[in-house]
Parts: sequence; C-alpha cells; structure tokens
Amino acid sequence: MQRHSLIANSAYLDLLRSLLDEQASTLRGTPTREIRNGRAYWYDVHRVGSSVRKAYIGEDTPDLSERLTRASVLAKERKARNQKRTELVRTLRACGMLSTDASVGSFLLTMERLGVFRLGGTLVGTQAFRLYEGELGIRIPGEDLAQTGDMDIAQFERLSLALGDEVEAPLAEGFQALDFAQVPSLGSRSIWKWRQTRSDLLVEFLTPSFRPEEDIRDLPSLGVEARSLHFLNFLIAGPIKAVALYRSGVLVQIPRPERYAVHKLIVADRRRAGADQLKSRKDRAQAALLVEALAEDRPDELREAYEDAMTRGPQWRAHIGATLARMPETAQRIAAL
Repeated sequence: MQRHSLIANSAYLDLLRSLLDEQASTLRGTPTREIRNGRAYWYDVHRVGSSVRKAYIGEDTPDLSERLTRASVLAKERKARNQKRTELVRTLRACGMLSTDASVGSFLLTMERLGVFRLGGTLVGTQAFRLYEGELGIRIPGEDLAQTGDMDIAQFERLSLALGDEVEAPLAEGFQALDFAQVPSLGSRSIWKWRQTRSDLLVEFLTPSFRPEEDIRDLPSLGVEARSLHFLNFLIAGPIKAVALYRSGVLVQIPRPERYAVHKLIVADRRRAGADQLKSRKDRAQAALLVEALAEDRPDELREAYEDAMTRGPQWRAHIGATLARMPETAQRIAAL
C-alpha cells in the first residue's frame, strides 16, 4: 500500500475545511436549531418574498455549530478562500491525487449546487471509493480499481420525508442541462436512471430497502424515484464529507470508509454470474485495500463496523463469511483487530 505525502494530506484537509467554511458562509437568513424525532438539525430560515422558507443545513454537530457562529466572518473571507482552494487543488493534482473528469465533475458540481448532498444524498460506489485517497491519505493503484462509468447516489427515504426541504430546482432541469436522458426500465413506468448522451455516464438513485422486496421508492426532498436495495442502510449511515477534485473542489458526501469496506464484503457475494463476477472481483479488491489501510490507521472503527454487520443476522454473516473465505489476507487482518 502506497501513501500520499504529508504535503498532499495537509492540502486535502485544508481544502475540505475551506469548503465546509464556504458552506457555512452562504446563509441567506438566520441559522435555527430544530428538534425532529429526538434529533437536532440546523435550518437556514430566510424570507422569500412574503413567505418564510427553511433550508436544511445539516444535523447538529459541534463542528457545524461552531462554523455557524462564525458565519458572518466566514462570509467576508470568501474571496480569499476561493483563491486558496484553486491553489490547493493544483497542489493535490501535482501530488498525483485522483481528479474527476469533466463529465463526472460537472455532474457533481450541479448536484452540489442543487442541494443534493446538503439534503442527505450520499455518493456511493466506485466514484466514492476514489475519494478515499484524500480521506485516508492512500494511493489507489491501477485504473481498473478506480474506473467506472456509473454514478450512484443514495438517500434514506425516511430522511427525505422528514427534512421538510427540497432541492433548489428540479433535478430534471439539471440533467437536461448536462445532456442526460431518462433510461426507461422494462415493464415499469418508474425512472431512477439517467444516461449522459455525450459521455455514456450512467446515474442511478438508490435507497435502502427495509422490506422483503427491492422495489422503487420516492425520495421527496430530491424529487426523484430510487431503486431500493437491501444492506444499503448499513453503508450510508453516518456519512462523511469529502472533496472531488474538479475546478476549485466540490463538496460531496460519501460513506464512512470502514462501512464501505464491510459493505463490499457483502455485495461481492451477492453478485452471482456473468458480468457481475467482474464487479465482484472489483468489490473484493476495493475492500482489501481499505481493510489494509484501516487495520493500520483506524482499527477501532473497522472493528466496530465489522462487528456491527455481523450482529445483523445470518444473511449478513453468510455473505461476509463467503467473501472472506476467498480473501485470506483480508480475513487475517480483520481477525487480528
């Protein structure tokens, strides 16, 4: 396993901090704390014409609360921050950290501006895996491990219903501006996939399934439908912020790396035949790299995620056990935690 330099690690943390400061500096009104279902959330309460709107900011954390208290100061520093971020992105590219191409980058930037990640949307799959370079300070080797033409965004259906907020503009408008067309599904009127006509980039919306079937569900805050999947709830619980290297950086949301690693152990065994076997090998390779890094740097977090998954039922244990049986080195690292 290769690691990025201390210069790259520091530059990434500075870039992430700057984008979080930027998010807190763009308030249109007064930050207001609300309790919903026993949890605290922050909203930007502002007036639009004769009505009052509440825009969701995020779940209450000490870090977010501290930033919101400095919102007016951060707003005055925006120009200097913008210039610094461009320099930081240039540094990270020079250090060899993976950047995004124009198709992926412009899509993520559009989703950020429309509020998808602010409203709990979480980037999953290989596009999220690429961003662990910055989070963990490791180099991702080989093109196959980090290349994909798919873009998956997941959100909890219950969160989408509970937020009381929605995207800044219909996502369909953003897709149209980026030359995406809807992908019809055989035998269904539901649409949860879009494909970009000029690049063949495929975007799919997902949500956890808490019922026997994996069906199509609505995500009201995003204004889209999503395919529900088992085990996805484990992956997107407690996500973290990350930066995609496009222009001066795009702030997105991705799963915690320890949850991503364990989830890949599960889905690798769920893939059965044909092209899915290629994806299964990729799942195992991604899990192996993350487990290696986490076992060294964050063993407690990895152990907790693994033990959590193993207590969720026999199917969970069966999938994880079957995958680890094909990954003796990874199994040894987990057993030694």
